[in-house]
Amino acid sequence: MKIKNFVLATLTLAAACISACVSPAAKQYDAPELGDYFKDTTSAIKTGGVEMVTINTPKGKFRVWTKKFGNSPAMKLMLLNGGPGATHEYFECMESFLPAKGIELVYYDQLGCGNSDNPKDTSMWDLPRYVEEVEQVRQALHLDKDNFYLLGHSWGGILATEYALKYQQHLKGLIISNMMVSCPDYGKYAQEVLAKQFDPKVLARIREIEAKGDFANPEYMELLQPNFYEKHILRLPSAEWPEPVTRSLGKMNQSLYVTMQGPSEFGISGKLANWDRKKEIKGLSVPTLSIGGEYDTMDPKHMQWIATQVQNGSYLYCKNGSHMSLYDDQKTYMRGLTKFILGVNNGEKKVEL
Repeated sequence: MKIKNFVLATLTLAAACISACVSPAAKQYDAPELGDYFKDTTSAIKTGGVEMVTINTPKGKFRVWTKKFGNSPAMKLMLLNGGPGATHEYFECMESFLPAKGIELVYYDQLGCGNSDNPKDTSMWDLPRYVEEVEQVRQALHLDKDNFYLLGHSWGGILATEYALKYQQHLKGLIISNMMVSCPDYGKYAQEVLAKQFDPKVLARIREIEAKGDFANPEYMELLQPNFYEKHILRLPSAEWPEPVTRSLGKMNQSLYVTMQGPSEFGISGKLANWDRKKEIKGLSVPTLSIGGEYDTMDPKHMQWIATQVQNGSYLYCKNGSHMSLYDDQKTYMRGLTKFILGVNNGEKKVEL
C-alpha cells in the first residue's frame, strides 16, 4: 500500500512539474464553439455585424462603414485596405481561413472608400487625419490592447504603421502587410530593380507617356497591366484575378489614389512620396509581423529588415507571392498570419514562422 501511494505521489509530482514547464506560448488553443463565434451580442436591431461609425473631421462629421465577422473576445483583426482608395472587399478571402481559428474579422472602408461617405475633397486625403479616423473607429468598436490586432496592406500598411507610432498602447498586435516603411526606398526599388526587368522598348514607351503626363492614355495601363501588374501586383493573368479583387479595385476612388499614390503602382509620386519611418519604428514594442513577397512591388529584404528594427518583430516571407500575396501565395500567407495572431494571443512577443 505504501509503495502504491509512493508511485501515485511521484506520478502526480511529475505531472505537476511537466505542466509548470509548459510555456503559455505552447498551450493548445481551442477555437470557440460555432455558436459562440457567430453569437450576435448587439442589443439593437441586428444588421449582420454592420455598423456605421460617425467620425469627426476638420470638415465636419462623416460616416464610415464597418462590419464585424464573428465574435472573439481576444482576437479582433481590423483590416486596413490598400490603394489608397480601394475597399475592404479584397480581404473577403480571409473568411476561408481565419474564422476556423476563432479570429474575428473587422472590415472597415476608410473615408472616401467603398460603402463609406465620400466628401470629394482632396484636402481630406491626408495621412494624419486618417490616423485619427482609425482611432475613432477603434473607440466606437470597443477595441483595446486585450483584443485589437491591426493589419494594414499596402497603403493600409503605411496607415497601420503611422497609427501604431502614435497609439500602440491600444494594440495587441500589428501586421504590416506588403509595405515598406519608406516611400523613397519604395520608389528607388521600383526604378533600380523592377524597371530593369522590363523589355527596354516597353519601358521607353512608358517613360515617354509619363514624361508627357498623359496618364489617361489607355496605352499606359495596357503596357503596365501585363508587364508590371501581372508580375508584381497579382501573379495571374488579369482576366483570372479573383472576383473580390476585381470588385474592390473596380471601385477605386481615383481622386484619393492619385492624390496620395500617384497615377500608378509603378513607383510613387503623390503626397506620400516622402513618407519615411525607418528611424521611428525602433520605438514600436507591440508584437509586429511584417509580410513580404518575393515578386512584390516592395523590396522583400526591406520588409524582412522591418522585423529586425521593431522591438518584437516577426517576418513572413511568401516565396511565391507578389503584392497580393494573400492571393498568389495564399496558403503561406494565411498560415503565417494565423500562427502569428494565435502566438501573440498565447503570450508570445516574437513568433517563429
